[in-house]
Amino acid sequence: MTPELAILGAVAIPAAGAVGVAACGRVPNLRETVTLVAAALLFLAVATLVSPVLAGARPSVRLFEIIPGLPIAFEVEPLGMLFALVASSLWIASSVYSIGYMRGNNEAHQTRFYVCFALSLAATMGIAFAGNLITLFLFYEALTLVTYPLVTHHGDDEARRGGRLYLGLLLGTSIVLLLPAVIATWSIAGTLDFTPGGILAGKVSEGGAALLLALYMFGIGKAALMPVHRWLPAAMVAPTPVSALLHAVAVVKAGAFAVVKVIVYVFGTTAFGPETFGWLPWVAGFTILAASVVALRADNLKRRLAYSTVSQLSYIVLAAALLAPLSIVGAALHIATHAFGKITLFFAAGAIYTASHKTEVSQLDGIGRRMPWTMGAFTIGALSIIGIPPAAGFFSKWFMFVGTVESGQYLALAVLALSTLLNAAYFLPIVHAAFFRGQDRRDDHGEAPWPAVVALVATAAATLALPFFADVPLELAGQVGGAPK
Repeated sequence: MTPELAILGAVAIPAAGAVGVAACGRVPNLRETVTLVAAALLFLAVATLVSPVLAGARPSVRLFEIIPGLPIAFEVEPLGMLFALVASSLWIASSVYSIGYMRGNNEAHQTRFYVCFALSLAATMGIAFAGNLITLFLFYEALTLVTYPLVTHHGDDEARRGGRLYLGLLLGTSIVLLLPAVIATWSIAGTLDFTPGGILAGKVSEGGAALLLALYMFGIGKAALMPVHRWLPAAMVAPTPVSALLHAVAVVKAGAFAVVKVIVYVFGTTAFGPETFGWLPWVAGFTILAASVVALRADNLKRRLAYSTVSQLSYIVLAAALLAPLSIVGAALHIATHAFGKITLFFAAGAIYTASHKTEVSQLDGIGRRMPWTMGAFTIGALSIIGIPPAAGFFSKWFMFVGTVESGQYLALAVLALSTLLNAAYFLPIVHAAFFRGQDRRDDHGEAPWPAVVALVATAAATLALPFFADVPLELAGQVGGAPK
């Protein structure tokens, strides 16, 4: 398979999978087989691109021009390669998990669920391989639209309210803020191509660049910077596999990816200084700490995980905004390490609900004795998010910490350290209660259906293994940040 064919296949395979799922909707086993086959083929297509990109190639495909000089185009660079690897590999795990969860809870509209899930991966691949801002914008909007039916899957009043907030905030920020930023960039730079070193250097003042940066950062609503974060906890009304998709595979990672991509390839890491970027670490730092405090106070497990995600996304924004090579490496790596840790946590939350119908942290005393595999995996995911070795989260946080020292940003260092303590404060009591407190004697459940347990154990194992097999993600992240080898 040529690199160009692999790029097109990465977008087309999940889209074709959605068609196949719809055609097989009356035969659940066949429908889910199509989902798994599409997920495996997508990963294989993405994996064929790794070697060329590591060797310095930048495979590209140009489809057509919207207007002269403004094409819909794909190009694979290191950051997009890393994001695509994460998303495509986790689609396999999510598909296996969804079989156990959706059947275990007798969810309605399962065919629609799998169709929209596949379409969301097609949009995600378009974002990962976007060769310019207009291509990224179009697939970014497509991702919002195809995930809306997943957020409102249950169809009740709560789901509709959550869906309205989800759609309203994400479409509103992108149309009112992000699209004008893209148009302004086209007017100023004369191009929307992603270019190492940026495309705005020498073409806009520091003050103008700061305004443009604000449009991008708040216009990329999927990155969940406060105050445009409320869509994310509102979307927790969706089934847990959707929550995992939102937090780990596609949506929020698309936002974090877009933030890093814009900073590195539109503004550049050396063209602008504190007058442009000086405000962004403050906003990201506030989001990190404020969301951590909300998570600490939340009793609903999915709400706690949601606000943890809001906080962790701003780790990526903060690290990228410091513009230090090692902090940018940390930001790129955190897209991967957070994905594996957080999907494990959401898988565990869904397994707990499926087996016991418990949703609150205060209900989890002793549940580790009934569900040792699930809570063991939850513990690994929690250690990763906190940043305790050998879990993968330590790997990316280490680069962030070193990057703050490298750039002399000691206040950012303090924010990361305090947030790490808050992470421990809202995760470790859950682990302690699950394994070391007495359980409700009325509980007679065991583990969730085996596909769900297999998937969460696999992602937990990957969370532990990633630092020991980190050559590829570290090399890709190093190319993004320009850090010395």
